[in-house]
Amino acid sequence: MTAFDSSTEQGSANEHPRPPRREFKARGSFVTRCEGCNLPAMNCLCPYKVKAESHAQVWLLTHPLEHFKPTNTGRLISDVITTTQVFTWYRVAPDAQLVAQLQDPRYAPFLIFPDDQPDYAERVVGIDAVHAAKVEKRIPVFIILDGTWRQARRMFRKSAYLDQLPILPLRTERETRYRLRKPASKAHLCTVEVAIELLRQGGDAVAADILDDYFEAFNDSYSASRFYHKIDPPTAAMQRLLALKG
Repeated sequence: MTAFDSSTEQGSANEHPRPPRREFKARGSFVTRCEGCNLPAMNCLCPYKVKAESHAQVWLLTHPLEHFKPTNTGRLISDVITTTQVFTWYRVAPDAQLVAQLQDPRYAPFLIFPDDQPDYAERVVGIDAVHAAKVEKRIPVFIILDGTWRQARRMFRKSAYLDQLPILPLRTERETRYRLRKPASKAHLCTVEVAIELLRQGGDAVAADILDDYFEAFNDSYSASRFYHKIDPPTAAMQRLLALKG
């Protein structure tokens, strides 16, 4: 999961969601960027974008400010996994399409969140529930809160329409490889790393491997661009992605 600040929102339940007051300005916001991938143009990611199919779907519930951050990794999931859906989170006005889809019997949605509180222990399930949904001919859906741990916890508490969903904690030995923001712990994976592990554990290993290579290409490209270094020749992950494109 990626991060947000702890700004307080104002307003009543009858208000329409308001856009952020101003676009997020990250370090390097004046760098010339590719309009397609939003990376610094010297290490454009577009040549390595490969589409992949998966049985499970990923739905991102994203804080509005996160859309403006070029270091956000949730968009990498959308680039690769064709069925990914992105919904913007607002406390006062939940996305109507998301609420409707949560009631659709074709889907088996799982809210991805740690099982570290006793007050929702009865909702916690394991990855076997994902495999059971597939046996029932339902589409497993991983709902990922796209924000920092602090913001994600607030999103979890303030979204009543998620209260009845089973909670699936991610259990993995993987440590984060994300180099663009400093995590509080190596066990805190960024958004795309969470999706990669869930897809892999849920049986979509091919899609997970492609997304993992794309994340590695993004990670390397962005990191190199911070030092004005152009990657040439392509890394091993980049070469695997190019091979898939033929």
